[in-house]
Amino acid sequence: MRILVDTAHPANVHYFKNFIFVMKQKGHKVHITARDKDISFSLLEALNLPYYNMGTGSLGKGTLGKILYVIYADFLMFIQFIKFRPDIVISFSSSYTAHNCFLFRIPHITFEDTEHATMNMLLYKPFSDMIITPNSFYKDMGKNHFKMDAYMELFYLHPQVFKPSREIVENASIDINKPFTLFRFVSWGAFHDIGQKGLTVDEKILLVEKASKYGNVYISSEGELPESLKKYQVKVAPIDIHHVLYFANLYVGEGGTMASECAMLGTPSIYVNSLPLMGYLKDAQRAGLLYHLDNYDKILSKIDFLFQQPKSHFKSLSKDFLSDRIEPTSFLVWLVEEYPESKNKLRKDSTYQNIFKTKS
Repeated sequence: MRILVDTAHPANVHYFKNFIFVMKQKGHKVHITARDKDISFSLLEALNLPYYNMGTGSLGKGTLGKILYVIYADFLMFIQFIKFRPDIVISFSSSYTAHNCFLFRIPHITFEDTEHATMNMLLYKPFSDMIITPNSFYKDMGKNHFKMDAYMELFYLHPQVFKPSREIVENASIDINKPFTLFRFVSWGAFHDIGQKGLTVDEKILLVEKASKYGNVYISSEGELPESLKKYQVKVAPIDIHHVLYFANLYVGEGGTMASECAMLGTPSIYVNSLPLMGYLKDAQRAGLLYHLDNYDKILSKIDFLFQQPKSHFKSLSKDFLSDRIEPTSFLVWLVEEYPESKNKLRKDSTYQNIFKTKS
């Protein structure tokens, strides 16, 4: 089988890396297309996964630049389809793969978990054979919508596939025997970020000073940090950041993906964002693993509160939170290898996915 996998964001690399490894081991041909977003290329290179460069995701500033990029990316993907001749295509909400799949009459299985990415949904939804979301996803995506009893982050953080390494964290000059906070600052450049804004530079500096009272501080940032914060930049390979998240006492950040990753790993998070919570983040909030705040004073107070809780409390909450979820990589391998019979089976009985649940 010839499988094209599109990765438009660093998170997508994590979603599909184990699937790619498994399918290659089984003898399938896999071709990866990747957008030049943040650390996507460095992740793929660290995993020794060759890829085709799809550009930066924009051909100018604002909405117009992103729309022009979709047209440009449609053309680039058209060339990739002609050269690789895929039998099936996997993506995370990729409009340009969806358009070409429709044109070439090739099945497009896409994933989604971001309810407010409305504009992008309009671009790929009519052209996708199967749209898979977590159960928590509260929008109806139509007749091709299937709800998976898992979160996207479980593709790479499910206990069956992720084992936290003390050695990796200690090699990054982090003392895991002392409390520490990881901050994450984003660039606010995604389609669904238009009109939104994050913390000011002064607020970032003061929050770091606050967290420093409880232990060490490390920062992961998409953009350039102000001079006074550069000394906190985390010195760990991007591919290994999840080991740092696991051992952290607290995560404070503007990135929803990392906030959700923390819920999978049992690390409490303060998610700083003015957008409404997506369904999967609401689940983490209900489980007591995530706090959604955009008020500076409330963030300061919550840092105090969370450092008063024992670390073991959140590890226990996470174990309960994930106790009845499927292992999604095995699910996707089965879905692709048996497609379209697998899709028809799930249409008749969505609980068939339960065979991919693992005992804790």
